[in-house]
Amino acid sequence: MSLTLAEAQEQVDAWISRFEEGYFPPLLMLARLSEEVGEVARVLAHAHGKKPKPGEAAGELDEELGDLLFVLISMANSHGIDLEQAFLGVMQKYQERDGDRWTARQ
Repeated sequence: MSLTLAEAQEQVDAWISRFEEGYFPPLLMLARLSEEVGEVARVLAHAHGKKPKPGEAAGELDEELGDLLFVLISMANSHGIDLEQAFLGVMQKYQERDGDRWTARQ
């Protein structure tokens, strides 16, 4: 299934709108985002680090990245941000600022 960022934002909004509580307040949303980044870090440390905690489940990177994306989309929605436009703007910024920063592949 293919999905645009706008469609993803609509799906997240439809899910959250089902509940009276709605979107989390901004600082709680930031805490959730930080928590999800930590879970991505845990999965990567387990897969590529030298000392995972004994007995700790490896976790699935795709699932943790999906959780992170859900929270990121929630944050964008709660602030009225169009992620497609934000992404296009940041790609233009990177292309202009960093286009010659690294060695291009031949």
